[in-house]
Amino acid sequence: MVASAVFILDLKGKVLIARNFRGDIPMTTIEKFMPLITDSEEDGGEQAPIMSDENGINYLYMKHSNLYFVALTRKNSNAATIFLFLQRLTEVFTEYFKEVEEESIRDNFVIIYELLDEMMDFGCRRPARLTPE
Repeated sequence: MVASAVFILDLKGKVLIARNFRGDIPMTTIEKFMPLITDSEEDGGEQAPIMSDENGINYLYMKHSNLYFVALTRKNSNAATIFLFLQRLTEVFTEYFKEVEEESIRDNFVIIYELLDEMMDFGCRRPARLTPE
């Protein structure tokens, strides 16, 4: 899996957490995410969990509670692996904070950045350890 950046947004599109792993996508690119969501809703169609913009940047996202977990990639990445990572991310946060919502994200941002750094390395998911250290 190669994700360039991971964001956690509120329902209005405000960035709560942003972690740039590879540096190959400008961080301002996330500003295009909510308009893509809005356009998809206005078309009356089903919201696709993967969207692309005119610059070839892919937005892979999942909604959890009142949050959007978004991964950005410019590469032709394995989407299933990225979605698995986003799902696992919510599971880990649930174990740590019990409720994964805007308030718990804001209250625990330092721990969240540490967890992101432990779970990803240069945009690649770290393999699970088979034995504890």
